[in-house]
Amino acid sequence: MSDPPLREPCSPACCSSVPRCGAELSQASPAVGWSSLWASQNTAPHVAKVLLWEPDTPGPLPLLPPGPDPWDPGVTAQDLLFRGGYQFRRQPQAVLDVTEQLSRFLWDHGDIAFAPLGKLMLENFKLEGARSRSKKKTVVSVKRLLQDLGGHQPWGCPWAYLSHRQRRFSILGGPILSTSVASLLGELLHEELALRWEQLLLDDAFTGGALAWVPGRTPGAGQLVYPAGGALDRLYFQKVNLTPGSEPRVLGGPGHIRLRGPVRQVVTRTVQGEALLAVRSDYHCALWKVSKQGQPAPLQVLQVEKGATGISLSPHLPGELAICSRSGAICLWTPQDGLQQIYKDPETLVFRDPSPWRWADFTAHPRVLTVGDRTGVKMVDTQGPQGCGLLLFRGGAEASCQKGERVLLTQYLGECGPECLHPTLHLICTQFSLYLVDERLPLVPLLKWNHGLPSAPLLARLLPPPRTGLPRPLLLAGQGGELQLLHIAGEGASTPRLAGPPQSLPSRSDSLSAFPPLEPKSQWRLQERLTAPAIGLAAAIPPSANTPVLSLFQLSAAGDVFHQGLHLQADPGPDSPAPTASWTPQATASCSRWLKALLEVAPAPPVWAAPTFSHRRLLGCFEPQKAEGKAPEGLRTAMAKGRLLQLRDLGLLPTEERAPAPEPGPEDELSERLEAAWEGQAAAWWERRRGSSLGPGKQPKRHKRRTQLSNTFSSLSGRLDLSDAASPPPSPERTLPAARPQPPVTPPSQESTQELWARAVPSERQQTLRDYMAELPLQGDAPGGASVPSSQTSSVRATPSRQRAAVRSGSQPHCKKPRMGF
Repeated sequence: MSDPPLREPCSPACCSSVPRCGAELSQASPAVGWSSLWASQNTAPHVAKVLLWEPDTPGPLPLLPPGPDPWDPGVTAQDLLFRGGYQFRRQPQAVLDVTEQLSRFLWDHGDIAFAPLGKLMLENFKLEGARSRSKKKTVVSVKRLLQDLGGHQPWGCPWAYLSHRQRRFSILGGPILSTSVASLLGELLHEELALRWEQLLLDDAFTGGALAWVPGRTPGAGQLVYPAGGALDRLYFQKVNLTPGSEPRVLGGPGHIRLRGPVRQVVTRTVQGEALLAVRSDYHCALWKVSKQGQPAPLQVLQVEKGATGISLSPHLPGELAICSRSGAICLWTPQDGLQQIYKDPETLVFRDPSPWRWADFTAHPRVLTVGDRTGVKMVDTQGPQGCGLLLFRGGAEASCQKGERVLLTQYLGECGPECLHPTLHLICTQFSLYLVDERLPLVPLLKWNHGLPSAPLLARLLPPPRTGLPRPLLLAGQGGELQLLHIAGEGASTPRLAGPPQSLPSRSDSLSAFPPLEPKSQWRLQERLTAPAIGLAAAIPPSANTPVLSLFQLSAAGDVFHQGLHLQADPGPDSPAPTASWTPQATASCSRWLKALLEVAPAPPVWAAPTFSHRRLLGCFEPQKAEGKAPEGLRTAMAKGRLLQLRDLGLLPTEERAPAPEPGPEDELSERLEAAWEGQAAAWWERRRGSSLGPGKQPKRHKRRTQLSNTFSSLSGRLDLSDAASPPPSPERTLPAARPQPPVTPPSQESTQELWARAVPSERQQTLRDYMAELPLQGDAPGGASVPSSQTSSVRATPSRQRAAVRSGSQPHCKKPRMGF
């Protein structure tokens, strides 16, 4: 036989914890409306008095300041789902984005992903010794490689630099990394994503609630027991005094007990004058006895190897505790007999369901327990043989269940007292409806009500009647923080019934209007805190001589405790307007103090952050320009107008008039000449240049006639002005033309003209050009007086570069007179 899933540890302290529990998939949305099996549809059973609780404020108020630890809301549906979609699907379907999550996991937790693989590859690395030239491409320097992989980022961006060692390592380990990591790690990650998705749909870890009210010695006094901290691993005991007609008064600071696991459920019950407190964690369950002074004393700590899903305290015997395990085992612990297993079945009761969630509670008989799972509820005799029992509720046609309806919570409602309900009643909640079931009439519910909550109801509290003869309030809370208040009538042997339709109560998100306006980032943080999932619910009705008052406490997943006060309005008329509450100055002041303390808490650091770039690397070569007063003013003006920042805003250049042009000189002569040639005004520029060089009263020399060149040479497509031959070459001193007199102009020889043309022609055609120029006919008797017809001056002109070469060229020896003309 296998060992029982529960065992008693040697020390009375929590040993370990695992931060994850399974979850059940909610497959359908809740229905809207209400009905009763014993009454007509959409009508409430008739009662003598209809009760209405009027809230004191439009929403609950924070009772305690926020904790010092930041709260991480965790992943959302947008983080896990694939953002694309399949076009051929007729119905939308959620698809997990495994690729995106795998890349983020490798980025955030690279040591976990690659450390085991690195140990396997360690034997193939040579960690010491000289590097061989023959193995240069196969041996990796592990020391430098570890430095590269250890977070060395030259620019602050991980992709800004890749060394040759990293590239070589990726080539060598590519076949292994691509197969091992993607196959093994991908399967594990897909399993984790499926579990996280189920938790987003329904997180059953806090089923039953993690907030409890322990009554004190005097009426109206008691203490709240709740978990807090970033990991919910500290159990707090806060004394509170409830006064009718005023806000609850917090007495001193809370005491706390540090545990080694997150607190999931807190249960309290007073039996025979003894106040007991039971706490459930993921893998541990503990039991305390609370004295009349409010001091807890530990009784027992149990370790659950397979994970605990629920605990219950017996209303019959003090200290008796029922514990449920994910393996399907139900165990009973008593101070006298210790731990014993009374039931175990890994399969579900009615039909097959993959959820490991189990729940147990007590009945009217001290030795009979109820065992529940997602498919139904069964009554088990602890003294009989294992496996025997009777079905109390089944998700099927007997209870008129909908398709996909699952059991979420079962609770025993019978208590000893003169004005209590019948001791054989049980409450069963699903994602659609709530049922009242009698042990004497199994399978057929006495009452069914479609609660209409948008989230799964995991919290329920049955309160004593506010006055004699009034029905008992039943609080129902959804996982999203929605609240409903119902009244159950039917004391003694009468049939239980609902006193009127349910009443919706304000949630924590309705308190947003009481807080002062904030900037968008802080406003989003406040909204995220107010809409945190509800994990605890407690209520108390202090004794009052006048109007009964209901004090309602809520606990969020962030560890915040909120309070809502309601007073009873009896016998409201059918035509009476609904009461409206307003915020008081004390309420807004309390919200402002709580918000100030919340904003002082540092937010949780993100798991992944985008890489940042270093401005020293990018802006190191730029020197800051000193523009006193103008640059900040221009920047503000551009930002106010919503336009781009321009140079004139910084005062770097004049905005109205252009900078004065420099004086003409040898340095500026080339740029002017090139600009004129580009605009096709080279001849006009030369005329102006000659006029300024000759001075007033002198006439410029007439242009010589030019000879038309043949169109055979296409390389001479530019323009060449042969009038450059009449100007002397500039002096080496590069002085201004007006600063010194010009020497007499001497016409260049025919060889110099040929050399001018040859300099602007490629080298392989220069000899051909010289031979062609040598055959040109000469006009006149003066030596070197080569001329071309003036009618063809527009067809053959030199470019500015050729003109500059012509000016700088020297004289060449005379060539022979051509014997052949064209």
